[in-house]
This record gives sequence, structure tokens and C-alpha cells, in this order.
Amino acid sequence: MKQLFFVTGQPGIGKTTVIIEAANGLKQRGYTVGGMISREVRQEGVRVGFEVADLDSGAKGWLAHVNQHEGPQVGKYRVNLSDFESVGVKAVQNALKRTQVIILDEIGPMELSSNAFIQVVKDALGSKKPILGVIHCNARDAIVEAIKRRDDIEIQPVTFENRRNLHNTLIERAVQYLNQVRL
Repeated sequence: MKQLFFVTGQPGIGKTTVIIEAANGLKQRGYTVGGMISREVRQEGVRVGFEVADLDSGAKGWLAHVNQHEGPQVGKYRVNLSDFESVGVKAVQNALKRTQVIILDEIGPMELSSNAFIQVVKDALGSKKPILGVIHCNARDAIVEAIKRRDDIEIQPVTFENRRNLHNTLIERAVQYLNQVRL
């Protein structure tokens, strides 16, 4: 029985949108959903960074920004570990305690620069809760490889052809899992 339902794909294809729509669909069916979402931020059409948001509380912070002066560098961005850990990592920790479904958007190079994030991902993977998430197409890390090798994972590529309906597949899979496990 699958417990982990991840999407992957090229930047801008709609991975986060698929996950948000799946989370909203699960909420509409009465399930509690929590975790974190990462979104790009643009100014005058130019991407300047990424925000992280807590699905439950609505709290937001910077994951990374071009004008961030400290933190690990990923491309032209520097990761804001303080914001990311106080919003994103905390959101996943809270989801582990309070919700039926955990959202992890995303597991990628920026997020993996945080040891606290790696630990909370391990904690989530060790739970019996279903996880819906995004694996960045260029993420290369031991934890990503370990996730991909698990028997209880389903990874779907997001494409132009499936992105409008893929959230329904994720909802169905999560509901099937929840009905079998009865958390």
C-alpha cells in the first residue's frame, strides 16, 4: 500500500499548483491537511526569490531571495534558514502532530540546505500519515535517493497533459490510504 505520493517535473510546469489543489480537495472531503508550500516570488516579471508558507496557520517567510546576504547559496539565491525553519519546518512539525495528511512542497536543493528540514522529513517519513509532496527534478541528496527507493512511494511527473487533473489522482490515492490505515 502506497503512503507517499510525490510529483516531479520541470520548473514552472505546475507542481505546486497540483499539490495545493490536492490539499484543498482533501480538506473539502473533511480531512485535516497541514505542512508547507514553497512558491516563487516575482517582481516586474522577474523571479527574485521563493516564499514558504504554512498551510495551516497561513504564516509566510522567505525561503530564499536574490538580496539575502547570508545563508547557503543555491544559484543566484541565498537561503533564509531562519524564516524557512520557523515557518516551513515548523509547519511540517505541526502537521505531524495535528493533521491526517502532510504536505511537503518541496524537497529540493534550497530546502535540503537545512538540517532541521532533513530531520523533519525523516520524521514525516517515519509516521504512518500519507504525504503529498514535490521532489525537485534536480534534487541530489541521500534522503531524496532513499525516498525514491521506498516501496510505498508513487512518483508522478507533472506534464502539460496531466496537470489539470493530476490532483484528483493524488486525492484518490490519499483517501484510499487513509481508509485502509484509519489514523
